Amino acid sequence: MSQSCPLNFVPIDSNTSRLSSLIVALLVITYVITLNEYILYFLFFDLILKLFINKDFSVIFIIALYLRELFNISEKLTDGGAKRLAGMFGLFFVFLLLVTHISNLFVASIVVAGIFVTCSLLDVFLNYCLGCKIYFIIKKIYPSFMNAN
Repeated sequence: MSQSCPLNFVPIDSNTSRLSSLIVALLVITYVITLNEYILYFLFFDLILKLFINKDFSVIFIIALYLRELFNISEKLTDGGAKRLAGMFGLFFVFLLLVTHISNLFVASIVVAGIFVTCSLLDVFLNYCLGCKIYFIIKKIYPSFMNAN
């Protein structure tokens, strides 16, 4: 089996997605500095909107679109499957951050935030999808993972 990302055959703009990842990383860094749990609630609900309801209602998506237009960054279409999976991982990380924050496990919270920010910034600056690598490993272990059937 060759390494691959999940495909959903829905084209999305990679540059807007990378700008969204940058905004998320900056918000998580802000959380680490301030320990303001409302940042995590905002991220959680924004990711739910983006993944499960309609991405056009996501504040982070709207800001990323604005920034792309402001800085005149061209549109670069890619399949949205990998970005959707990355969003699911992001939602999981935000959930872990909320649980560790509520449980007063601040060291664990900092560790989770560090991993999350690292993954986000790999996508932003190197266009490296760690989610794709994880997806490949899961598919080797569980071949029917994320199949439509």
